[in-house]
Amino acid sequence: QVQLVESGGGLVQPGGSLRLSCLASGLTLDYYAISWFRQAPGKEREGVSCIFNGDGAPVYADSVTGRFTISRDNAKNTVYLEMNNLKPEDTAVYYCAADRVLVSGRICLSWEYDFWGQGTQVTVSS
Repeated sequence: QVQLVESGGGLVQPGGSLRLSCLASGLTLDYYAISWFRQAPGKEREGVSCIFNGDGAPVYADSVTGRFTISRDNAKNTVYLEMNNLKPEDTAVYYCAADRVLVSGRICLSWEYDFWGQGTQVTVSS
């Protein structure tokens, strides 16, 4: 049974940082592309960042480029999202998703993924 479990969310002041983790079980992370999405109240789900299992470069939404960094540790079956210089508009529930087909490209920000986590809340407020 495949499970993706997000953690690391919380309340942070504007300009602060958080690191989200996505722990995968029931699959071998080496073979999957992993992406982060977010959804704020009343808004559509938005692709944030993707990391691939091969040579494809990580992808970032324009709204987070330069502030967020995605990385993976296959030995720990975990993908991370380092979020710096957080803004109130980053407030949302953040989800990770996994897919075995994706290899590269910005299409990952709108792809229909095989597996999803339950999400972790990120609130940026003073």
